[in-house]
Amino acid sequence: MPQVLDLWNRASRLPAGPRVFSLLFTRKAPYFATIRPRFTEIGPNRASLVIPNRRRVHNHLGTVHAIALCNGLEAAMGALAEATIPAGKRWIPQGMEVSYTAKATSDITCTAETDPEQWTSGDPDLPVRVRGVRDDGTVVVEGEIRLWVTDKSR
Repeated sequence: MPQVLDLWNRASRLPAGPRVFSLLFTRKAPYFATIRPRFTEIGPNRASLVIPNRRRVHNHLGTVHAIALCNGLEAAMGALAEATIPAGKRWIPQGMEVSYTAKATSDITCTAETDPEQWTSGDPDLPVRVRGVRDDGTVVVEGEIRLWVTDKSR
């Protein structure tokens, strides 16, 4: 079982486990600490986290800033990739394409998803579907993060 998924599964059983996991995740990748992600789900092919709506991530309109949203999407994608990637493979992000579809006026749930067959197809180009949703269910950002998945020996 991948290390991130193993840690998530163990931490999730504890009362403050998801918060502890989220802190550990941001210690490993400090840039993600800027949005204070609260992971809610990590598993093969799916990961979700919440970006709290707080002043530190606001833009001049008082809504969650576009780059904070992208940061949340990338953190969710990274957790998904680490929890899903087959043994002997590695991944690296190649690019991100997103559309901002509504104002981010609440906490935002960022979700990344793939299909199982994407990881075994042999095609190194792997698109990860991402979206951010307000508390009322409105999608505020959606798009794709493209990964390059290759053998570790390459």
